[in-house]
Amino acid sequence: MRISVTTTNALSQKLPAAVLFTFENERPAGPAGLHQLLRNVGKKEFHGGDKQQLLLHTAGKLRPQRLLLVGLGKRAQFSHETLRRAAGHAVKKLTAAGLDRAAVALPDTASAADAVTDIVDAALLAGYHYTEFKSNDENHTALAALTLCVRDPHGAKQAAARAQVIAESANFAREIGNRPGNVVYPEVLADYARQLAKDCGLKCTVLDKPALQRAKFGGLLAVGSGSTHDPRLIVLEYGAPTGKPVALVGKAITFDSGGISIKPSEKMEEMKFDKCGGVAVLGAMRAIAKLKPAVPVLAVIASAENLPSATSYRPGDIVTSYPGKDKRGVTIEVLNTDAEGRIVLGDALAYARERGARAIIDFATLTGACVVALGPFAAGLLGNDETLQDKIRAAAERTGERVWTLPLWQEYKDKIKSDVADIKNTGGREGGAITAAAFLAKYVGDTPWAHLDIAGTAWTTTEHPYFAKGATGYGVRLLAELLTRWS
Repeated sequence: MRISVTTTNALSQKLPAAVLFTFENERPAGPAGLHQLLRNVGKKEFHGGDKQQLLLHTAGKLRPQRLLLVGLGKRAQFSHETLRRAAGHAVKKLTAAGLDRAAVALPDTASAADAVTDIVDAALLAGYHYTEFKSNDENHTALAALTLCVRDPHGAKQAAARAQVIAESANFAREIGNRPGNVVYPEVLADYARQLAKDCGLKCTVLDKPALQRAKFGGLLAVGSGSTHDPRLIVLEYGAPTGKPVALVGKAITFDSGGISIKPSEKMEEMKFDKCGGVAVLGAMRAIAKLKPAVPVLAVIASAENLPSATSYRPGDIVTSYPGKDKRGVTIEVLNTDAEGRIVLGDALAYARERGARAIIDFATLTGACVVALGPFAAGLLGNDETLQDKIRAAAERTGERVWTLPLWQEYKDKIKSDVADIKNTGGREGGAITAAAFLAKYVGDTPWAHLDIAGTAWTTTEHPYFAKGATGYGVRLLAELLTRWS
């Protein structure tokens, strides 16, 4: 989608459509032609309520051929998310009507730059659909161009350009996230990372199976042992090599059958989305490379395919993870091979710590327990550093990628103690999202660390105001916001 910013009034442009946002029970201001057009619109048809829309043919009263009225609800309850949702609904309405270009009049909110950011964000996200394997997608017409009409274009143009980079990076992650397990497996994901590094000027290192064996990445090797597709550790680097980086760690299980502890067949096809934590880190690195924040960033993605076979790791096995900074790997008693994400993340976290990260943030579709606790509306946030968590919460508030903090008390850490190893890979059903984070805490020492369990937010099975069904790219916008404002 082509995004442009202009000072020309939206209602004076000769385009297929103009979009006008209105608050509840507030009549929009505009030229005489607008009042003539709205004269016969009753309150039951449109009164500016939340999620309300009305598409009108202008019949020559205005220069745009159609006018789309979009309600924002009560002015007192307005937020960034209100505008994102309204803009997403508007883009879907325009595309459903077969319109390919539109001008948007910004609502009279406090900051034009904020409004531009929210609208561009939602428009690009709402305009994405996964159609790679659709031979004839007659039902989808993409919106080709969106013109944002503002009074002061200077700050607005910068905001639009920044928002476009971030939203396109989220869509980049969504495209990879949506691809099935027979298309994306660890070596393919590594190829995506190499291409991204080439395109964006990042440094890329990939550890294949022999390299993982030499370095003793026991967790990643164990989880990937049942597949014909060998695991990979993917490392991307941005910024000065001498500065202490912020490390982004992602779980990328390209398909998760559960291994020997096999999952039920119902909805197992959704386990192609188990790579979405690592893919979010890829998308975030794309945005970071283009926006160029001052802080160096290290990305570590642990990728494997978890399948049952004669060579799979088994319940009862004891696995030794990557030695890392402590020069002694953590020993893990495997109780359930479907609790594999924390095992691969342990290796990646130990590696990030060894590389001298000033802070570590990991993203993982880790537990069904987090979905039960928070549903699809927020990721679980846990960690060992309140300052880091405060930064993440602030970025989440600005982007709408919500988080909710869960405790990480000693009692939860006690639940993963093993009788025969350092730790066991499950603490049982109760508090499952928290005991999984307690497992990860074993690897970070005193390095400031935050864990986001995105199992409920990484993909959606229902239509969202600015997401189609499938991968959401959750985490890309949050991380881009966090790192470009890092201090």
